[in-house]
Order: sequence, then structure tokens, then C-alpha cells
Amino acid sequence: MEFYRIRQTHYDKQQSVITCEFDQGFHEEERTSLPDEPDLYGGQNLYAYPWDKSSLKSMPIDLQQFKKLDAYASKVNVTSSVKDLVSVLLQEAHNDLEKLRAIWIWICCHIEYDVKGYHDKTSRSCKPIDVLRSGKRVCAGYVGLFQQMCSIAGIQCKELSGYSKGLGYKPGHVFRGDTDHAWNAVFLHGRWHLLDSTWGSGTVDDSCTKFTFRQDDFYFLTHPALFITDHFPEDHEWQLLKPRLCLQQFERNIRFRSEFYAQGLVAATPATTVIQTENGKATIFIESRSPTLFLFKLNEAEENCLMTLQRNGMKLEAYPQQTGAHSLQIYSKLFKDMKESYSHVLEYSLMCNSVDKSICLPKGLIQPVGPSWLSEQAGILKALPSGPIIHTDDGCCVITFTRTKDLHFFATLQSDSSRIPEDMMRRHVWKACQGNQAELKVHLPHAGHFALLIWANKTSDSDSHQCALSYLLSCPNKSVTWPVFPQRFANWEDDYELVAPLAGVLPANCQVQFKLKLPGIVQANVECGGKILPLTLSKAGFWEGACNTSGGKKAELQEHLACLRRQREEAKADEEKIKELLPTPT
Repeated sequence: MEFYRIRQTHYDKQQSVITCEFDQGFHEEERTSLPDEPDLYGGQNLYAYPWDKSSLKSMPIDLQQFKKLDAYASKVNVTSSVKDLVSVLLQEAHNDLEKLRAIWIWICCHIEYDVKGYHDKTSRSCKPIDVLRSGKRVCAGYVGLFQQMCSIAGIQCKELSGYSKGLGYKPGHVFRGDTDHAWNAVFLHGRWHLLDSTWGSGTVDDSCTKFTFRQDDFYFLTHPALFITDHFPEDHEWQLLKPRLCLQQFERNIRFRSEFYAQGLVAATPATTVIQTENGKATIFIESRSPTLFLFKLNEAEENCLMTLQRNGMKLEAYPQQTGAHSLQIYSKLFKDMKESYSHVLEYSLMCNSVDKSICLPKGLIQPVGPSWLSEQAGILKALPSGPIIHTDDGCCVITFTRTKDLHFFATLQSDSSRIPEDMMRRHVWKACQGNQAELKVHLPHAGHFALLIWANKTSDSDSHQCALSYLLSCPNKSVTWPVFPQRFANWEDDYELVAPLAGVLPANCQVQFKLKLPGIVQANVECGGKILPLTLSKAGFWEGACNTSGGKKAELQEHLACLRRQREEAKADEEKIKELLPTPT
């Protein structure tokens, strides 16, 4: 069997150093020309920048086709020599792409990052045989072993070095001095391709004290327009891009982590790692291929941001509450993978020169805010208003939506600036339903910013309710002081309708008009101060009447409606008695 190893210490268009290995041993190094050596300068190996969103890879491949080969390569256990290892790996590889894949899989599954060697450079040895036998090394050891294994397999391979946005990187970092990372380029199917087996093998923690194997195929034959987001080669030609980026552009551009693309995300705006706020606000858009859930952390807290979901992504508005630099982290996961954990996909640095005092997001506001495909999934359809923020000058607003069959819901109201107890705050929201149409009336107790949360569950689900939809309510009018709505009893049916009075606390010594629609009720009375006033059923189907709140004090409407519960129960009992008296059908 014959093997070839190509060792390149620099790029030369005419010549390259070749070492030939045969079963009988090594031949002396000789200098020879390579007629098929790719011409970077001619442009045939260059890829268009920016990325066209079509493919994550620099060549059309389906990683599923390697399933059998991956399983084989991952189990190979040969450490006698690099040559012996490659010989065993190639037994199941039938072309250059499969050879490359077998080498990639073996290294990613068997070589761990040397966290000790990272901190102690004197203990490093990057000779391929030392890497093979120890099973651990830093990036230089990875690329050296990868290059030798490719050369033995007859695949042209080059070691590249440069700057990277890896361990310890923070947005806004300026790269100067020695390069900090190394990776490989391979020549397949007439073009050069990029890969990073170090990052493909796993991850280290922030302090670089622990390595975890986690194969990441994003860095296998990565499209150069994506590779450049966190790899900047010392020799700019090896960006394989047209046009090429300068170092300052690399520093400014956002780092798209591999998880970003693994989650089906395709773009983010702005694409710069540092964002200057405008009037105290920074806005980020993320585009996705399928329904995706997002989380954010502004200075390690899930607050001072307003997130809205869209069919193809997400919009995030950040409102830093202090001037200066702020860290914004964004996480995501596919909606279909609800049980999976969120993945860290983006990191921004926000530079804030002024604070927007007009916006104050309640801590109880649950994200995302406003109607979306997610609220539709929860059973709330065609919700209006369609935006996340409801501005009201008089302190009143109405939310309407269509609910799916058997959907139960209730609403809560929260504000950081209010001392009103939670149970009383809930009475500032009145729920009304007619069939599958739902309406929420809101009368705010005072000016400020409020979180309106709609909790829902389906009868087929568990007893617990989940927040299906939330709104931010904003009222600047300090003269607003709406009273609570009437207190509802547990047996108040969804199809009941209260037209008047809507105030839960009625003024004393006043004539108050009552108007209600109570389907199925045969008699309705109002009780106040021990007095009972029968209501009259109008032709329009409303129970109507007037009550005088004499006595010099306010009366709770719940007292006025107390008899409705009894009348409803009595009506049902009468219906049952009538059924018992009817003859049994033959």
C-alpha cells in the first residue's frame, strides 16, 4: 500500500514539499512541482461574501450519509503510529471525502483539549505521535495531527493560524500581537475547504479547567462566509472570500456561534458586536427558518427588554437603565424541541449614552409580549390589539380574541409602582365571553406601566395554567383612578353579560341602573341593605332595574348579585322536578 504526505510550511504557487511514505519506510524529502495546486489568486477557490443563506457547507453534502462511517471511525482504537491509525480508518472509506470524514470523526472523538497545557505552555508537545498517544493537546496539536493524517491518506491539507473569537472573547475585543488559534484547510473536488477539529471535538468552561467532548459538525467544511465570523487567518488569502475582510471588520462583526445555525437561525441585525443605543434603546432582529423560542439576559438579568415573536424570527428592544456599557446575551431553542435547554447563540455589547425614562417595563412582564404564533399555539387566536404595547390616556382598554374549543383562561394585572393587593388588582380586569369570542376590559387603578398577563389551559391539559399572552399597558395620565370591577362568583357563567354598572364600588344615596344578560335564569333580584329589588326581563333579553343605594355608605356590587347564584341553582332544581313529573317516553 502506498501513502502520500504533503507538508506545507508556506504557500508557494509553483512548488511544495512532499514526503512519500511506502510500506518499506520513508523516502527523503524532495522538492517537486504540483500542476494541480489550486490558484487562490485566480479566484477559482473564492466564495462570495456575505453569506447567501443557502448552505452551511462549502460543498453540497448530507452528513447523514456518513452515519455508518462515523460509527466505525469513532470506535477505532489504534495508537501505535499515525500511519497504522490511518490505515485502519481508511478500510471503510472509499473516496477522499469519506477519508476526510473518517479522520475528522476519529480526532473529534478521541483527542481532548489539553486544559493544563493551555495554562502551562512548557508542557506542550505538538508532535503528531505525542498527540496520538496522549490523547490530548491544544489547537496546534489538533491541526498537526490532522494535517499528517490527511497527508498519509493522500489529501492535500494545510495548517493555518490566526485570530479567533473563542475562549475568553468578549464583544468589542481588539486583536493585536501573536495569533491565538490554528485550524486546517483541505483540498477536495477542485477547491479548498476550511475546518476546525479543535472546536469540532468539544468545549471548555470559561476558566478553561474542564473539557467536555461534544462533536460539533458545524466546523466540518464550514462555508467560508460563516467561518470568518470567528476565524481570521494570518494570511488573508485563506479567508477564501471575495471580497476579503480586514481585521477591523472582523473585530466589528458579530460572532455567530455554531449553535446559532444549529437552531435554524440565519441572520441577525445589526451584525455588529457593539451597538450604540438611540434615545436609550437598542433594537435587534433575528431571522429564523422555523418557529423558535428565545431568552435574553441584559447584564445577567431577564429585565429591561421587550421581546416580540414573529413567524420567521424575533424582535428585541433593550432599554438599559444606566449609561455606559451593557452585556446582552441571547439564547434560543426550536419550538419543536420544547424539552431541550436553551442554547447561547449571540452576545452583544450595548453602549448607552442616554436612558429612556418614558419606558418602564414591569418585572412581572412575561416574555414574549404581544400576540404571536406562540399565543396561537396556546389557543388564543386573532388577538387585538396586535402590538405588544397598549397606550391609554384614560386608563381604559379592551382586548379581544377568539379562543379555541375548551380553552379556560383568566387575566392578572401587575405593576411595580402599585401597592394594591394582587386579588384587588385582578378586579381591574373584567372577563366576558360569547361562544368562542372573548373580551377583556381593563380599568387601570392609576397611571403607570402594567403587565397584563392572560393565563390559559385546555381541558385536556393539566390543571396548571400557563401564560399564553401578555401585554404592556402604559398610561401617563396621573388623574386616572378607576375603581375595581364587580366581584365575580365562582358560578358566574362565561355567557353571562354585565352591561351596567361596571364599577364594583357604588356611590351611596344614588339611583343605580342595573342591566345584565343571564341566559337560563328565570328570575333575578338585586339585594342592597337588606332590601330586595326584582329585575325585569326586557324584550332584548336583558334583566333591568334600578336600585337606590340609600344608607349613606357605599355598597359592594357583589352583595347586589349574591342572589343570582341562588336563583340559578333554584332554576336548575325546578327543571329537574319538572322532568321527574313528565311521563317516561315509551
